[in-house]
Amino acid sequence: MTTPIRRRRSDRRAQAPTSGALRVGVDIGGSKVAVLVVSADDRVLARRSVPAASAEPDEAIAQIASVIRDAVTEAGATLDDVAAVGLGVPGRVDTASGDVAFAVNLGWQHLPLGRRLEAALGVPCRVENDVRAAAVGLHRDGRYSRVDDLIFLGIGTGISAGVVLEGRLHRGVRGLAGEIGHVVLDPDGAPCACGLRGCFETIAAGAGIARAARAAVDAGEATTLAAIPEPTAADVFSAAEAGDAVATRLVDAAAEAIARIIHELVLAYDVELIVIGGGISRAGAPLLERIRAGLARIAAPSAFAAELLGETDVRLAAADHDIGTWGAIALLDPVSKEVVAREAVG
Repeated sequence: MTTPIRRRRSDRRAQAPTSGALRVGVDIGGSKVAVLVVSADDRVLARRSVPAASAEPDEAIAQIASVIRDAVTEAGATLDDVAAVGLGVPGRVDTASGDVAFAVNLGWQHLPLGRRLEAALGVPCRVENDVRAAAVGLHRDGRYSRVDDLIFLGIGTGISAGVVLEGRLHRGVRGLAGEIGHVVLDPDGAPCACGLRGCFETIAAGAGIARAARAAVDAGEATTLAAIPEPTAADVFSAAEAGDAVATRLVDAAAEAIARIIHELVLAYDVELIVIGGGISRAGAPLLERIRAGLARIAAPSAFAAELLGETDVRLAAADHDIGTWGAIALLDPVSKEVVAREAVG
């Protein structure tokens, strides 16, 4: 077993690019930090993933810098070989300074992430909201390159949407366009981290689904989830596929909420394509079938809704796409930077 691994690492070192040619993409999520290292011609040289970054700024910077260094070492290179690092962060980002104004699900406020990582690594760093970065990555991706009006709906620990309109990233005047996770669907629902109640996130995000599962168990409902000390969203989806009634109810509620939000996104932005990514997309075809059934229910009484939704391609992101880290890398691509820059002057 050791021989093939040594060969792969040796191959990486032999293929490592000349100084300053590597690009590193970092996807900072609520549950993990993922890093992808690629060559100038987009060959994947290394992948790394570690548990979520600390809410304490100094610890978070040290953790992120450490996993970047480890990934670059795994690629058979050094930081001198890195041209730049792109980072996607779930929160409000000042893209000019690289500062994170706030990241609710990470517990960060006023963190100069880009500048501190540049100081720690000695490499230029570009910071963007994670879902907006993913949308830029989709626009760059050959599978979607002919689509100039698209939305990436990222559903993981939290929920947000990245919007590309007429080939331009749409941030909005405060950089908050697409924060659809905090649309209130149930004013009497569960409290949300943003301070409101019944937000879309509380129903369909991974953390919201897990919290609802724990509440059902605590209420004494008959469910196989009671045998799991801390059921996750993945556990809920698995239980639903096995026929558990409580899990099925929670998954159906999440899918219905996603369908409703997709309808509202199409009404607001009139896009051609919506790609659903994030951790929830790993639920695969059964989830997509539920979402499409929800869209069909919305369309049934309305010819207008039926026309809009019938002309919108709704997909799940490919499981092997590394969409967050590739999106962060796309921020460093000259063509993608043009897509981003046009928003600033558009």
